[in-house]
Amino acid sequence: MRKHSLFCVAIVGACLFLLFGFNDQTKRVHTPNMISIAHRGASSFAPENTRSAFHKAVELRADFLECDVHLSKDGELVIMHDAKIDRTTDGSGYIKDYTLAELKELDAGGRFSKEFQGESIITLNELLEEFYDKAGLLIELKNPQTYPGIEEKVVTLLSDYVDSSSIIVQSFDAESMRKIHTLLPDIEVAVLIKPSESILTTKKLDELTSFASYINFNVSFLNKRMVDSVHERGSKVLVWSKKDKRLVSKAQKFGVDGIISDFSSWPTDEPIYLVQE
Repeated sequence: MRKHSLFCVAIVGACLFLLFGFNDQTKRVHTPNMISIAHRGASSFAPENTRSAFHKAVELRADFLECDVHLSKDGELVIMHDAKIDRTTDGSGYIKDYTLAELKELDAGGRFSKEFQGESIITLNELLEEFYDKAGLLIELKNPQTYPGIEEKVVTLLSDYVDSSSIIVQSFDAESMRKIHTLLPDIEVAVLIKPSESILTTKKLDELTSFASYINFNVSFLNKRMVDSVHERGSKVLVWSKKDKRLVSKAQKFGVDGIISDFSSWPTDEPIYLVQE
């Protein structure tokens, strides 16, 4: 009988190890009332802003895929976070100085892991063609003032998609988002707020919420009063954080509408985040 009990305890212990023991750097947190946005795709599992990262995010059932957009030398909408290609590819220099064909020759996965060696960059058009009906898209325009005409190019592309309810365009450049809203009112836009500017005046809030459906903050520089103020004006709040381990608990406390996270996961019907410890 004693041996049988010990055997059962061992089996239970092994199961618990299989469930929780492989990753002591993350914890699972349920967030039933917030949408999950996979930051640059599931970028803790695959090279950021690549097809593999977006596929992984879909597999993990994220509500939205977040991506970053620049313009190539020949005017193509290229998905990459940095203005330069140095950090995430085997190339060097600025995206704007390369044609799309040249950018496609770069390895955008090898620096993340040998498993992804040979992964190529993708365009916004390719992302839409492959993932439009699989998850919502949160499209960030990076430094739009560097790329004259980028708003018109994005609007022209998005105009081909009849149901725009699952697409949000965001930027730190509020005037760029005002322009997107004017050109294509059916598309929701979001204004990202720099940490140094997180305490918005009533006048500024009124101005931004007059055209932006979302006002998005770094959670470390946010409080519940600001979230309530945005909600009172009919807009929503998404949050992100680079280092704050309390991202999820703060988001829940403040009552935000969604989390932009490298660790978003959806193994059940309820939202779950994998949060780095």
